[in-house]
Amino acid sequence: MKSVRRLAALAAAAGAALATAAGVATAAPASAPQLAAAPDPVLASPYLYQWAGQTSASAAMSATGIKTFTLAFMLSDGSCNPKWDGDRSLTGSDKTLIKSIRDAGGDVIPSFGGWSGTKLGAKCSSATALAGAYQKVIDAYGLKAIDLDIENTDEFENATVQDRILNAVKITKQKNPGVRVVITIGTETSGPNDWGKRLIKQAKAIGAPVDVWSVMPFDFSSGGDMAGKTKSAVDGLVSQLKSTFGWDSATAYRHAGLSSMNGKTDNAGEVVSVPDFTAIRDYAASHHLGRFTFWAANRDCSGGGECSGISQPKYAFTKIVAGYHG
Repeated sequence: MKSVRRLAALAAAAGAALATAAGVATAAPASAPQLAAAPDPVLASPYLYQWAGQTSASAAMSATGIKTFTLAFMLSDGSCNPKWDGDRSLTGSDKTLIKSIRDAGGDVIPSFGGWSGTKLGAKCSSATALAGAYQKVIDAYGLKAIDLDIENTDEFENATVQDRILNAVKITKQKNPGVRVVITIGTETSGPNDWGKRLIKQAKAIGAPVDVWSVMPFDFSSGGDMAGKTKSAVDGLVSQLKSTFGWDSATAYRHAGLSSMNGKTDNAGEVVSVPDFTAIRDYAASHHLGRFTFWAANRDCSGGGECSGISQPKYAFTKIVAGYHG
């Protein structure tokens, strides 16, 4: 994203107690309490960053019922070493934030990369080293998933780095088969551009098991039907997944996702309104997309500055995401 911009339920134990020798039946025990299902950090997880705007996860959770967040961004500290935004350690305030989200019944998926900053994909000299950087973060927080936001010329438009990332994904999945991997990329209205198509085809060739491919359907032009353009972009992604992996439509849509942007995007005149996003949610639900999110909860408020740039109820977009169940 550019700078402005999810325990199985326990079955209840019940049944009559055995009669006593005197023939008096004891009372049946109360049903055991149900355990809440663990939230899926991939499915419906708005981006949240810590450098500006509404940075409080607890406020968003209380106001909307959202349980999961995509935390941005994990970057390089100048070497092949991961730090939050390139300068905050894995053991500091972000660890406290993650604990607070989990204590409230939620979970997180850290996002590596983004549009700007020094990226691990570019700084790590090999796939093994890059996988080691991913592993540090996975181990630090006991993660269930990671998001690789591959953008710009240093990662996305770089064949060597694309392949390094995909080989690192392969290594990471071999070591952590239960950790899901999301790859997030830009898109055209017709679907992934040539660099995006290359990345998907290389994942197949390398054998990198990506769980969800997610596109960012915005920054297209100066406006227009953003719900329609989003649908077209995701349909284009699905067509590429079908042709590359041989999946049927239902399988491809389950491996596809989208990350929109609330309100004004980076392109002058382009706006994703609340009705647009509601229509996008309905489209996502009708196809059972594997991921539905947006950039970002920090901007999910009315007006300019660090907000969305449009008139909207506070946390309107986050509430829509909170109601998405795949």
